Amino acid sequence: MVPDQHGEMMDDEHEIEIRMVTAWDEEAIADLYRAGGWWKEGWDPSGIAALIRGSFAFAVAVDTESGRAIGMGRVLSDGIADAFIEDVVVLSSYRHMGIGTMIVSALLERCRSANIGWIVLIAEPGLDEFYTPLGFLRMEGYIPMRYQGDGRGA
Repeated sequence: MVPDQHGEMMDDEHEIEIRMVTAWDEEAIADLYRAGGWWKEGWDPSGIAALIRGSFAFAVAVDTESGRAIGMGRVLSDGIADAFIEDVVVLSSYRHMGIGTMIVSALLERCRSANIGWIVLIAEPGLDEFYTPLGFLRMEGYIPMRYQGDGRGA
């Protein structure tokens, strides 16, 4: 798969476009969260609209032939100094085609265009080789931590 002159990825079967969105079909995004293993059954997809609106940037990878959302990622940020990339996922049948790279690259470009210099993410184990070529390095001496003090943590 290689990008065309518009930055879209094309191969014999698929043309993929990355769209920065402020809204998307909630059930389609819930399906992507399920594909990433991050969705708990019983959650209400109606909250996804606010999740997208509340993100500094929300990217959806679209198979342009079907219009189907096949990947996503988002940035949480103050819009000035710091940004956190999260929720990057591509449906398993579309992996290893460069789509994840396209998503992260689009999110990075959005952050850089706002002059945000401190951009971080937490990678799942084994994904170093995916993120390192995109410019991410381990933050030696730092430990990711998650609040669970009152038992309400997801």
